[in-house]
Amino acid sequence: MTYRTVDVRHQPGLVQVTLDRPHRRNGIDHEVIADLNTALDAAEGDPTCRAVVLRGRDGVFSDGMDFATAAADSGSADGGQAFFDLLTRFTTTDRVVVSQVDGRVAGGGVGLAAASDVVHATPRSTFALPEALWGLLPCCVLPFLVRRVGFQKAYTATLSTQAVDAREAHRIHLVDELSETPETVLRQLVFRLVRLDGEIIGDAKRYFHRLAPIDERAGSVAVAEFSRLMSSPVVRRRITDFVDHGRYPWER
Repeated sequence: MTYRTVDVRHQPGLVQVTLDRPHRRNGIDHEVIADLNTALDAAEGDPTCRAVVLRGRDGVFSDGMDFATAAADSGSADGGQAFFDLLTRFTTTDRVVVSQVDGRVAGGGVGLAAASDVVHATPRSTFALPEALWGLLPCCVLPFLVRRVGFQKAYTATLSTQAVDAREAHRIHLVDELSETPETVLRQLVFRLVRLDGEIIGDAKRYFHRLAPIDERAGSVAVAEFSRLMSSPVVRRRITDFVDHGRYPWER
C-alpha cells in the first residue's frame, strides 16, 4: 500500500504507524485521515494483528488541524465528519489502538489519543486544547475526551487552553501508562494481546461502546458546530493570517 503522510511497518502481532509530516508538525487533514484509515484496513486484513500503534516523531505527536489545508478549504463539514468517523473507528475496530506519545500533543492530536484504547506517554509529553484561542472549539475531540477523562476535565481544558503535563494527563486518565521507555510497556502489552483470540477484542470494544456510547447524535452535533465555527469569517481570517504571516490571533 502507498501512504503519503504516515510510515507503516508490519511487525509480529502489530502494525506500527508513524505520523510523518515533520514540516507540518504532524497536522491532520484529509490525507492523514485517509492514510490512517488505510492503515486500519491493513491491520484488520491481517488475522495475526492484534494492535495498531500510532506515534509521532521529533518531539511532536500531532499539533491537530493542519491550518494550511484549512485555510484553503471552504469551511464545509466534510473534514469534521471524516475526522469524527476516524475517531469512532478507533473505538470500534477489532484491533487495540495504542497511541504512544513522546512530546507535544494539541487539538485534534488529543482526539487521536482520547479515542485510542491505550495511551502510553513519556514524562516530557504535554497535552493541550488551544482551539478557543482561534475562536474554535475541539468539537469532534470532546465526545471522546469526555468519555475518557470526564466532563469537567474536558470542559476546563477547553476553556483554559492550557497545556497539561504528562503526570497530570496520567492522573486524569488521558494517559494510561507513563514511562521513560514506552517501547518496553508496548512489548508487555503485545505479549498479552497476541495470546487473545482476535474476536474477543472486537467483542470487548463493542460491549464497552454500548456501555458508554458515542452515538450518531453526538457526531451530528459535533460536525455541525465544527462547520459553523469554521465558516466564520473571523475564524477564517485568523487562520489565514497565521498561515500567510505567522501571526497569532492575539498579535493584532
